[in-house]
Amino acid sequence: MTDKVTAFKQALGNYPTGVTVVTACNNLNEPIGLTVNSFASVSIDPLLILWSLDKKSQLHPFFSTTEKFAVNILAHEQTHLCTVFSSKIADRFAQVHWSTSAHGLPILHDTLATLQCETYNKIDAGDHTIFIGQVLQIDNRQKEPLLYHRRHLGQIPTSFYE
Repeated sequence: MTDKVTAFKQALGNYPTGVTVVTACNNLNEPIGLTVNSFASVSIDPLLILWSLDKKSQLHPFFSTTEKFAVNILAHEQTHLCTVFSSKIADRFAQVHWSTSAHGLPILHDTLATLQCETYNKIDAGDHTIFIGQVLQIDNRQKEPLLYHRRHLGQIPTSFYE
């Protein structure tokens, strides 16, 4: 690995992010999903968000053709969801509590928030694709977020608020 790539990974690994699980249905209408921390807001008018996916991901072909997806923002006590959806487990949804929304999307239970989106745009970006979604529905819950920092999962320390 080049020095520049190593430095890039180190710099971005020092940037704390939230953790999400992006879900959708494949062409057989079966639920699919994966852990994503490359998530951000884009626009207020219209309401747009983005996330990115490595083109080598086995789920890339499905997300590339889906018209809708959901971003499930994980709460601090949901490290198991992060682990399940970042694993090689064949049937990830058999391991978790979920239901199908009115928009036909698989939604994980008891997350911090869920954003159900219609695919707005897809942008080729090197070895990744950036997916932009227009938010159709938002469900918020009063919980603390799950954070990812330096390859560790956790919550905001209580001293942060003091």
